[in-house]
Amino acid sequence: MIQNKLLAINERLMDYYGFVLFFVVWQIGPGLGWIDAQFIPPPSDILMAAWKISVTGDLFIHVAITLSRILEGLLLAIVVAVPLAFILAGWFPRLTTFLSPLLQILGQVNAFSLFPIFILAFGVGETAKIAIIFWSTIWPVFFNTVAGVNNVDPLLIKSTRSMGAGMSTLFFKVILPGAARAIFTGLQMGARTSCLMIIAAEMLGASAGLGWLIYNASNNFFIPRLFVGVLAIAVVGYAINYLIVLIESHVIVWKENVNI
Repeated sequence: MIQNKLLAINERLMDYYGFVLFFVVWQIGPGLGWIDAQFIPPPSDILMAAWKISVTGDLFIHVAITLSRILEGLLLAIVVAVPLAFILAGWFPRLTTFLSPLLQILGQVNAFSLFPIFILAFGVGETAKIAIIFWSTIWPVFFNTVAGVNNVDPLLIKSTRSMGAGMSTLFFKVILPGAARAIFTGLQMGARTSCLMIIAAEMLGASAGLGWLIYNASNNFFIPRLFVGVLAIAVVGYAINYLIVLIESHVIVWKENVNI
């Protein structure tokens, strides 16, 4: 038993060893000439740049602005995609099948390629940026919700109806719980996509946000600050994903944990 515990601890430490080794090589690499510090500065320079921009409060402002844009677009996509998917897949399955090729094509259209259209429709303000996040997020949420509804066991639906359950009971007790995991999967996919698209959206027509921070640092060739922006958006994406997983763990209480 003790030996197994020691092996498990050692395996966990091996993951941290690789992580620490990576940053050690990154730190000493520029000094030894292995890495060009002009383009890839050492972590110490990046931390110093992060400290300087944090002391003034600018970093937190950029993070808050980017996070608010992502959440607004994501929540709007949820409000539209989830009910629409339930209506189409649950009540109009034939219409869903008929529209599927068109929806699949629309889902493949990159949101950034539509940026000129969003600017013409909404201007260069916040609405255009949120529209990009909305378009990027709505499709994974919609398609996963449709798949979740379609994968609900028909036997459960027939059994529930045979017991005289109404439509509301059928929806909240059978269909919604059966599609819940697929919905959260779509949310995670949409959140990852939105973190990528917000950088591109904030590089055009913005005066704040992590995308603007990266763009401004690139134009002024302040590479450590550019890395600060990249790492910050990575942290934001991880935080959003963690929040979705946390909510899922509290909502889907019947989900089994499989330890491999």
